[in-house]
Amino acid sequence: MPLVEVNNLRKSYKGRVVVDDVSFEVHEGEIFGIVGPNGAGKTTAVECVSGLRKPDAGIVRVAGLDPIADRNTVTELLGTQLQESELQAKLTVREALDLYASFYARPADGALLAERLGLSGLLGSRFAKLSGGQKQRLFIALALIGSPRVVVLDELTTGLDPRGRRDTWALIEEVRDSGVTVLLVTHFMEEAERLCDRVAVFDSGRIRALGSPGELIGQASAAVVVSFHPSGPLDLALLESLPGVVSVRTVQERVVVDGNEDSIHAVLTLLGSRGLTAERLRIVEATLDDAYLDLTESGTLP
Repeated sequence: MPLVEVNNLRKSYKGRVVVDDVSFEVHEGEIFGIVGPNGAGKTTAVECVSGLRKPDAGIVRVAGLDPIADRNTVTELLGTQLQESELQAKLTVREALDLYASFYARPADGALLAERLGLSGLLGSRFAKLSGGQKQRLFIALALIGSPRVVVLDELTTGLDPRGRRDTWALIEEVRDSGVTVLLVTHFMEEAERLCDRVAVFDSGRIRALGSPGELIGQASAAVVVSFHPSGPLDLALLESLPGVVSVRTVQERVVVDGNEDSIHAVLTLLGSRGLTAERLRIVEATLDDAYLDLTESGTLP
């Protein structure tokens, strides 16, 4: 049985549909990502999973339990880091950990959790004095203090610099490796590609695609980009007719071919048959960000 089940979830506010017939499952031990632009319905969906919002329609289950009807039990199973989280400015890290631990019957050891998340030297520090990265580590600790089976992390790295973001990614991987299932909400495609086992792409309140990052990238019409400087004159129309080629363009005298793996061999074969070489050849695989833009803008998704 999946640890989290969402079937035909629907939620609206003042007549505006925010989540429209959404279904997905999260399996134990995975990092499941929900990605998409701001306003896509990501946060509302996970708030329904966390029991913070009541769905208008559909079924939500966490370990087989209803987050609304079985709120107390689900609270023991699920930890949450909200998109916008704050604590009292004068509250110390130690006081925050002790306070949140008091909410649970079997809390984790706050001192060990602080050590694991690099907070041991900050236990006496007040919340207002913490850096952005330190606050994020504290919020992870507070989401884990109840020893949950699954943790929801919503836009965890927004506002962090590149180093802080990558440090936080390492923490998320450590959380998963410790046996906690992670439901990660983000609008950073690089983050989802790096961390997630599977990803649901939200857009306008619906899931537009769902699969592993590799599977989603493979669905893009241009999964590979080949660029080069031809050693001699080349008719670009010849490239456009090759198998697997989606588009051909020039960028600062370089020929750029968007296509798939078949197009790589086809391009090189064509050049060889014309006695040309591909100087400064570069072959780059598409990213999840490329796939998201291509799949949603092209209208190939339902």
